[in-house]
Amino acid sequence: MAGNEQRPTPPRPLDAIDRAILRLLQTDGRASIRSVADRVHVSRANAYARINRLIEDGVIRGFTARVDHERAGQGASAYITLKIVQNSWRTVRQQLLALPGTAHIALVSGDFDVLLLVHTQDNRALRELVLTRIQNIPEVLSTRTLLVFEETDLVVTD
Repeated sequence: MAGNEQRPTPPRPLDAIDRAILRLLQTDGRASIRSVADRVHVSRANAYARINRLIEDGVIRGFTARVDHERAGQGASAYITLKIVQNSWRTVRQQLLALPGTAHIALVSGDFDVLLLVHTQDNRALRELVLTRIQNIPEVLSTRTLLVFEETDLVVTD
């Protein structure tokens, strides 16, 4: 390799204890090291080292709060599929990231190019977001909106 380029290190395999730690932290990201260690039956030092390794390896990308969007004033949620101009992904992604209520963006294969999850105050705000913001992005060729009636958060399993 030329210059300072480095190959990313391959991911280390996760064992049953690592997966148990991930499940616990997904359920309660505020769990103490002591609590994690007790619940997965390892020493505090071992739990601390494993969590740090999972962070350093990029398996754990951060700690966030799980939000009840309806109680937070975002009563309408939708998945929006987009067909975009070929080779415009980076440009479109930057514009979608700037939209209010954007929760998840994925470049996908199949009948459409992008899958976008949004949370808005209500259906009127959702309509405004789709018709005046997303459809006005020049690289967006078409959209389809799928209303979410109910959501369930999942936790990593074995």
